[in-house]
Amino acid sequence: MLVGFPSVWRVCFIGTKRFPCVPQIVNEYERAIIFRLGRLVGGGPRGPGLYFILPCIDNFIRVDLRTVSFDIPPQEVLTKDSVTVSVDGVVYYRVKNPSQAVAQVSNFNAATRLLAQTTLRNVLGTKNLAEILSDREEITHSMQSALDEATDAWGIKVERVDIKKVELPLQMQRAMAAEAEATREARAKVIAAEGEMNASRALKEASLVIAESPSALQLRYLQTLNTIAAENNSTIIFPLPLELMQVGVPYLNLNVVNN
Repeated sequence: MLVGFPSVWRVCFIGTKRFPCVPQIVNEYERAIIFRLGRLVGGGPRGPGLYFILPCIDNFIRVDLRTVSFDIPPQEVLTKDSVTVSVDGVVYYRVKNPSQAVAQVSNFNAATRLLAQTTLRNVLGTKNLAEILSDREEITHSMQSALDEATDAWGIKVERVDIKKVELPLQMQRAMAAEAEATREARAKVIAAEGEMNASRALKEASLVIAESPSALQLRYLQTLNTIAAENNSTIIFPLPLELMQVGVPYLNLNVVNN
């Protein structure tokens, strides 16, 4: 049985006697960039699916369009306030223009990695240590904007940048711990002083109330005795009427005048 092919398919698979066509297949997440005699073939990237090239004339490069992630190695960074820290991170990017990614840069993967390291050092060099520890989200947005702008000519889209870990020198960690402890102690002293001030004001108001009624002082005296007696202790109390103390006050004043 003879199987016939349309003339178009015969040209595609067999081509001409001089330049036979070779079929190639590109996956859904890939695109093929074709160079013919060293020049970029127009019409944009090929794929996904089936495409044809001319052997010995065409050269093709497959480009992966999936998101790629890589770790930024720990970078020694000198902050704005002259503190040396070690910072690492992670970058997520993808190829948005395969033709530019192949024709504009020799190795877009390595170039993006090196640019991420340089950008990390440049951005963190303009921040204080406190800003690096507290404003990570703002720093990551700044890095993403800088990387995306620099790699736009390469056909690269930086989707996300994250800072994973910030390592401080051991001496700096001890100094920060001592500073935090001193701050907590100072705050505790301030709170205690405010409590003493409020208590003194309350005692002043209570003394004014008791001065208006002498019997209130006697009741307070009896309440204090009741509180002490409720506790199981060995305290011996000798109640002394306050009137006896008041009787002796004139004699004390007389002795002071004579002296």
